Amino acid sequence: MPHHILISTDGSEIATKGLDHGLSLARDLGAKVTIVTVTEFLPTRIRGEGVWVATPEVLESYEASQRELAAEVLDAAKAAAAKLGIEAETVHVPDSRPAEAIIETAKSQGCTMIVMSSHGRRGIGRLLMGSQAQEVLSHSPVPVLVVR
Repeated sequence: MPHHILISTDGSEIATKGLDHGLSLARDLGAKVTIVTVTEFLPTRIRGEGVWVATPEVLESYEASQRELAAEVLDAAKAAAAKLGIEAETVHVPDSRPAEAIIETAKSQGCTMIVMSSHGRRGIGRLLMGSQAQEVLSHSPVPVLVVR
């Protein structure tokens, strides 16, 4: 039985399904909850031989917007938890690849289960867009529940 559930969310409609499922499971099991959101590195573009490098102002603006987005996502998730009578801890992992950050957060927080959503892409769509859920499933040291 899971005693500490890590729920991953990016605030999207699909992720909210996973959040709601994870919170319901935690409530039913009396489990502790940690909710994580991950914001990625500032994207860079490489064309030919040129590389675009962000100025300090652009970088600070990007990081500030990512912190703001993460706060909004985590505040909404914490409110959803509170509606179910669950006290949830929240974690923002900036400048990281989502799958790696989710796994590392589960380890560092002592979580015994991860709950996350998946878009359910198949074939070329999954190949092109990647699958964070698949990567977490492949590398997680704890059970993973994927909600679609």
